Amino acid sequence: MDLTLLLADLVAITILTFGLYLPRHHRRDLAVAYVGVNVGVLAVSAALGTGTVGAGLGLGLFGVLSIIRLRSTELEHQEVAYYFAALALGLIAGLGAHSLGLTAAIMALVLGAIAVADSRWVLARHRRQDMVLDRAFTDEAALIAHVQTALGAKVHAVTVKRVDLVNDTTTVEVRYELPRGAAARADGLAVSRTADAVAAEWERR
Repeated sequence: MDLTLLLADLVAITILTFGLYLPRHHRRDLAVAYVGVNVGVLAVSAALGTGTVGAGLGLGLFGVLSIIRLRSTELEHQEVAYYFAALALGLIAGLGAHSLGLTAAIMALVLGAIAVADSRWVLARHRRQDMVLDRAFTDEAALIAHVQTALGAKVHAVTVKRVDLVNDTTTVEVRYELPRGAAARADGLAVSRTADAVAAEWERR
């Protein structure tokens, strides 16, 4: 295996994990998983991959490892995207089926796609949330009006999961859009809470 491809993969997974994922999602366990999966896939594909079996090997590793990992814990959709990106980077570098320039360009494409799609500039004000309302709604218009008032946001879709007429509750999944400026305040509050949680953890230690 070309050492340049090895270094390119290590740089790419470092950017993906510590430059993109951790600053945005703050889960150390998944950061370790991304690096471990990437390096493991890189090593196996480099050791076993050849021009004749490379494609089948790559698809097999991609499928099997993703199924094993994704069945072990619940992941958000963004984290699944990072997971597949880590797998893809390891396979691209490990199999080395293309020239160095093309391989580097493909890896940069993977990183660029994740960086843009998960950035705060793309649909930053859009949210999804499960809610339990303290009323049993059977009228959709009244339900949407109530949810919009409660969230103070524009509701795009409401999916009713359960209406409990006995306990007078409604469980819904809501997709909504925050007002302009609210997303930045919400992100700042989330960062502040994360910092407070880290400080509290250090104090307990």
